[in-house]
Amino acid sequence: MRKIPTNSPATRRKAELPLDLDGPHVTQDASSQHRLYQALCHAITGGIAKPGEPLPPQRTLAKQTGFRRNAVTSTYERLIADGFAVATTGSGTFVAARIPARVNDARKTRIAVEAPQQGALALGCTHIDERALQRFRSFAGRRMRAFGNEHLQYGDPRGSRELRAAIADHLLAARGLRCDPDQIMLASGTQHALRIVLGAILKPGDQIWCEDPGYPAARRAIGHCGLRPVAVPVDASGMIVAKGRALAPSAGAAYVTPSHQFPLGVQMSMPRRLELLDWARETSAFVIEDDYDSEFRYDGAPLLSLAGIDHLSRVIYMGTFAKTLFPGLRIGYCALPERLVGPVTTARAALDRFPGTLLEGAVADMLNSGAFAANLRKVRGIYREARDVLASTLSAASDGLLTVPVPSQGLHLVARFDPSTDPLVAAKAKAEAGVAGWLLAETYFRARPLPGFVLGFAGHPLPQLIASAERLAKSSLAAFQISRKPNKGGTGKVNRKAAI
Repeated sequence: MRKIPTNSPATRRKAELPLDLDGPHVTQDASSQHRLYQALCHAITGGIAKPGEPLPPQRTLAKQTGFRRNAVTSTYERLIADGFAVATTGSGTFVAARIPARVNDARKTRIAVEAPQQGALALGCTHIDERALQRFRSFAGRRMRAFGNEHLQYGDPRGSRELRAAIADHLLAARGLRCDPDQIMLASGTQHALRIVLGAILKPGDQIWCEDPGYPAARRAIGHCGLRPVAVPVDASGMIVAKGRALAPSAGAAYVTPSHQFPLGVQMSMPRRLELLDWARETSAFVIEDDYDSEFRYDGAPLLSLAGIDHLSRVIYMGTFAKTLFPGLRIGYCALPERLVGPVTTARAALDRFPGTLLEGAVADMLNSGAFAANLRKVRGIYREARDVLASTLSAASDGLLTVPVPSQGLHLVARFDPSTDPLVAAKAKAEAGVAGWLLAETYFRARPLPGFVLGFAGHPLPQLIASAERLAKSSLAAFQISRKPNKGGTGKVNRKAAI
């Protein structure tokens, strides 16, 4: 039998190799030599032992596994014979530079995860003013240089009081919402805050009102909590509370976007707001107010927030810095009624203990120094121009086929066909144009969907917006004309009478 050189002490080597001798890749009733061979092959093909890397000395491996040394020697011989390892006299045994494919290895499954949209007309893109970015870098750098003990220990589940106090001041000035910093909890975003809050105030199987059409991500979060979303229709005044009462009078909560309804962009009227709050008080339910894009208002003063009207009695207010600064911060927040501070804080502590602390101070500095407000003023002008360009281009290039109401708030707009248009026209047009954004039909749950598009205008260069809008408009015209051809009795003309 050919002698297998042992590893030299002078050669870099692993003291131990993590081997799985009990996994499904190992035949448990086989000999020790065969089981060790299978475990080593699994480690090599799985990248635990990399090409060219030394294998442990035989004596070390025998001690690690509890197998006899002659079993290890025979295993190494077999690895070399099968091309998985090479032996160098005086240096040791190494993983082969190129290893053969193993027939009995299961084929790796390709894991497909849908990436967020990034192209023109995609939602969720933002812009930050260069001066504001410089200020943020300066604040973050200063905070890192003054690294304190608060980062070396577990913190308050609600987040740092400094940032919570700065957010409380901001909400009072911008949204008329007066609350104590102790009523604010930080989260990684509104969806994260929503999951925490829902887990604290409702139990699986409870009903919750949701706008229809509405925000699909929120609806998915609600479903993942084991709750039953009740689709409540939306009209020009927002969620139709009377419909909610009829569909689920004893629902435990309502999720709404009253300042800028997603996706239609309407504002919930004051009578409808008061009606919603009356229902919440009568039934001891809670209203979750997602103040979606409330900071980006281009015409007139915004209506008071629901939480401001309610004084944080039955309303839970949610906001985020994803749009007002940038998504990579992963900092959102919610303002809670006093009675919910304890339960929600307990739920947060059980979920992920507390938020990250490194950037909290820099965000507080942005708010307290005025840099945050200055950035909002700057980007509002940029977004207003982008909104106007997108709306006018879509309307003109579609020859009036698309109706494009210009929103007074927010970072997206809706472009609609006549309601009688086949919804497939919008789907075909969007696919042909190759643009991002959503189909309006994707935001409906039970109501009959309107044909059209939900398009983002923030964070995109104007030339890209114009080119994408022109492509979408032309493909919409083409898809519409094709849909009209089978109707021999029709005139073939574009129907310019669109829904409002």
